[in-house]
Amino acid sequence: MSSKTLSAVLEKKIRRLCLNVFPCGYGSWRKTKGSTEGGETEETDSLLDLLSCPHSPWRHDESWSPQALPLRELAVLTPEHLHSDFIYKYFIALRIVDKGVTVIDNGLLKFSKLEELVLSANHISEIPAECLPSTLKILELRANRLSGLNSFTSPPPPRLQYLGLGSNCLGSHKDVSHLTGRHWPQLVCLDLRDCEFQDQRALLNALSTLPCLKTLVLEGNPFTLASCYPGFTVDSLPHLTCLDASWISPEERRCFRGLAEMTDLIVDQASTTVCVGRMRGIPDPLISADGNAPDFPVVTYCYFITYEFLSHQTSVYLTFDSESKFDAAATAHVMEDSSSDTDLRSNRNCEKETSKPDTKGLMVYTEETCHDITLVSKHSTSKLTWSECMDFSDTQTYIVSDLGGLKRFLNQGLYLRIEEEKVLSWPAASDDVTVAKPSQTVKEKKVGKGKESPIKSGSTKEKSKDKKKKSVPEMVQDAPIRRILGSVHVPLQSLIKSGQKVDVLCDLGVLHTETEVETTQALNEDLEKKIKEVKQEDKEAKQRGGSDATHNTVASKGKGKGRKKCGMDVHADSSVPVQLKPVTVELRVELEKWQSASEAHQLLLPQQNS
Repeated sequence: MSSKTLSAVLEKKIRRLCLNVFPCGYGSWRKTKGSTEGGETEETDSLLDLLSCPHSPWRHDESWSPQALPLRELAVLTPEHLHSDFIYKYFIALRIVDKGVTVIDNGLLKFSKLEELVLSANHISEIPAECLPSTLKILELRANRLSGLNSFTSPPPPRLQYLGLGSNCLGSHKDVSHLTGRHWPQLVCLDLRDCEFQDQRALLNALSTLPCLKTLVLEGNPFTLASCYPGFTVDSLPHLTCLDASWISPEERRCFRGLAEMTDLIVDQASTTVCVGRMRGIPDPLISADGNAPDFPVVTYCYFITYEFLSHQTSVYLTFDSESKFDAAATAHVMEDSSSDTDLRSNRNCEKETSKPDTKGLMVYTEETCHDITLVSKHSTSKLTWSECMDFSDTQTYIVSDLGGLKRFLNQGLYLRIEEEKVLSWPAASDDVTVAKPSQTVKEKKVGKGKESPIKSGSTKEKSKDKKKKSVPEMVQDAPIRRILGSVHVPLQSLIKSGQKVDVLCDLGVLHTETEVETTQALNEDLEKKIKEVKQEDKEAKQRGGSDATHNTVASKGKGKGRKKCGMDVHADSSVPVQLKPVTVELRVELEKWQSASEAHQLLLPQQNS
C-alpha cells in the first residue's frame, strides 16, 4: 500500500478552500472604493453570504478545521493578508479523520500555532515526535495502527494536555514506561480505552507519576475485567477526578480506601459466573408415539445444555478467526457418537443483549495483530428428563488469569447448545429363567411424566408386585444417541464496556420431535411409492387398450383415490401438537466486581488462613 502523508492531505484541503477564486480573493467581482458601480461587482456582505448560505454552490465542507470558514471570510474581507506563511499560522485545530493517512511528516511543522490535532481512524503506525509542533495541547490518535510509543517520547510535545491512544494495540511494558510524568508533565486527560494493557499494577504505578492527571479512560482493556477494578485504580490514583466518563465521588473513595495497600491482593484475575436457568418449549418426544408399539426397546429421553467458557482449567484449543470456525471446532467433540440432526430449525440470536461492536467507521486493529489462540473448556449441565419447564439451576464460576484471552472470548461471544440424549433399553438374555414381558404401553414407559401403570388394590396388588419383581427382566442399555437440537449465540461485548452482567432469554425457535420428523419422512416416502404404482397401472392399461383398458384405468384411478384418502387419514391420525412454542433458555453471565475494600479483605481471609 502506497503511503499517504499528512501534509499532502492538508495541502489538498487548503486548495479546496479556493481562497483566490470567486467569491474570495481579488477579482472583477469585488467592489473597491475607487471603482464605479456596475452589474459585475458584488457587495462584500453578498460575497460573505455566498460562503455560508446552505444552498450556495460556493459553500464548502469546513468540518476538518474550525478555522476554515473564518479563513475564507478573511479572503473576502482582506485578501491581501493571505500569503502562505499567514495561512499555515492561522490554523489552530485540524481534524483529519478516516482519510487513509499513513505517515506524519515534517510538513506538519509549518502549522507553527497548531494546538489541536485529531487523526482518528487512519493507518498511522508510528508517531515521530520531531514532526509534531511544540504548541500541541490536544492529540487524538484513536483507532490507528500504533504498536509502540518508542518514537513518540523523544521528546514529546511539552505542552500536551490531552492524549488519545484508544483502540490501538498498545500494552507492552515498554509502552507503560513511556506513560510517566517525565514525558508528559502537563497531561490532564489520558484516553487508553480498548487497548491491550494487562498489568494493572505496573500501569497505575506509571500513571501515578503524572502530576496533572485528572481524567482517565481505561475501559476495554483486559485488566478492567478483574474483580478489583475500578476500586484498585481509584485508590491508587488519589488525585483522579473522573474515571471512564464517571465522576469519582467521595463515598466511592471512602469505600475503596486501603485496597491499593493490600500486598496479598491478586489484581489481574477475573471471576465470571455463568448461570443456566429454566428451559421451556421442548416438545414431548413421546406425544405422537404409537400405543400399539412393542414393549421393547424402552426409550428414554433426557436433555442438557452445553457451552464453552474460558478457564484456567482448559482442555480445548480454539482459534478465534471466524464465527463459523469457532462453532465447528466447539461442536466437533460434541458430535461424537451422535446421529445427524436433520431437523435443526433455529440458530437465532437472543431476544435481548444484541449489542455489536460499534465501529462507526473507525479502523480498529484486528485480533490477529495481538494473540490468535485462546483456551476454553466445555461444560455440560445435569441431564433432566422431559417436562414442560426444565429448571437446570446450573451455576458455574470461572477464575481466569489470562485477561487478554478473556477479552477476546467476550468479544467473540458464548455459544449455547441444547442437546438431547436418547437411550434404548433391552431385556438382558437369560438361559435360566423365561421372562414374560410386562404389558406396558409406550405412555407408561415415558420418562419425565411421572406416571406409573395402574395396579389393582388390596392383596391382589401385593401379589402383582411380587410377580412383577420376579418377572421384570434385567435391562441392558445401548450406547446413548446424542443430537444437538439447537444452538444460539450470546453476545457478551457489553461486559468489556463497563457492564457487569448480561441477563438474556435465548430464543431458539420452534423445534420438532424426532417422532414427528420420522413420521413426515415415512408419509412422504409412502406417497411417492403410491404415485409410482398408479402411473405404472395407467401405463399398462393404455397398452392393453379397448374396454378392458378403460375398466382397468377406472379401477386404478379408484385405487389411487383410495390410497390418497388412506394417506390423508394416516396423516390426520398422527398426533401433532396443536400449538408449538419457541424454545427459550434463561442465561446470566456476570463479572464479579468488589464494591469495597472490606469485601476484598473478607475474600482474602480464607486464602491467608490456608
